[in-house]
Amino acid sequence: MSDITQAYFMPGTCFFDLAPAGGGEPYRIFLHIPSEAPPKEGWPLLVLTDGNATFPFASACLVTQAPYPRGTNVGWGVIAAVGYPTDSPYDAFRRAWDLGPPPIKSYPPYFEGGPPVRIGGTGELLDFIEKELFPKIAEMVAIDPARRTLCGHSFGGLFTLYAFFDRPDLFANWVAASPSIFWEGSEILNNEANRKMAAPGAAPFLHLSAGEHEGDELAPFQHQNEDAAKRLENNRTERTISLAQEMVERLDGSADGIRAEFELFPGETHMSVLAAVVNRAVAIAFAVNR
Repeated sequence: MSDITQAYFMPGTCFFDLAPAGGGEPYRIFLHIPSEAPPKEGWPLLVLTDGNATFPFASACLVTQAPYPRGTNVGWGVIAAVGYPTDSPYDAFRRAWDLGPPPIKSYPPYFEGGPPVRIGGTGELLDFIEKELFPKIAEMVAIDPARRTLCGHSFGGLFTLYAFFDRPDLFANWVAASPSIFWEGSEILNNEANRKMAAPGAAPFLHLSAGEHEGDELAPFQHQNEDAAKRLENNRTERTISLAQEMVERLDGSADGIRAEFELFPGETHMSVLAAVVNRAVAIAFAVNR
């Protein structure tokens, strides 16, 4: 870079590293806090997984829409994205443990000579969010506990479902995008079958979604790739769209007042849908008129 360039940062944002009290590697917490004073009940809060990848989208969506609430229905709030101390958008090894639900299992290393890949740590991450992240944020800014939203994509969507079935009152809104419901023989369906009921009157909102090209039709450019047949086979095996739709049909209007909906994002693939999903999570978390 030339001498005239400078590092860019997004106003209103910061990050800090927070290690679990019980030990272990720290998480990197990306924060966006509005500049004005919070309302008397505190700010609504949006928590995202895969924070290194999702936070830039979320912050940009918030600052471009919140100044115009009558046109966007988006007001101000706090964003807390849980990521890792890396410059990469993802930490594949750590996210597998954090976002992959129990039972604990090991898989071959991502690369030769590397450590085995383990899943099953979702309960630990959920404990960290509830017992350590929430109090830490509350020290910094007032939060409305009745307006908390959790959003995750892919394995993060699976984590969101696990959290919803285990602790339905922890968040008011749950946004599970392209959730890996197929994982390990759809083990998460056992969690659904044995889920804890939401508190009376809570009426949690569950938003599931996927990209159009996660189903039986690849994106036009994907047909030109040499792995097109394999990718289509994987899509049909994973059934990302249909499994999410079926879950919504089962849960919407449940006895404990769950409101569930499915949204299909036209033209999007499993990875490109991330931007659209984060934008939708911002709209849900910070809605002025609900």
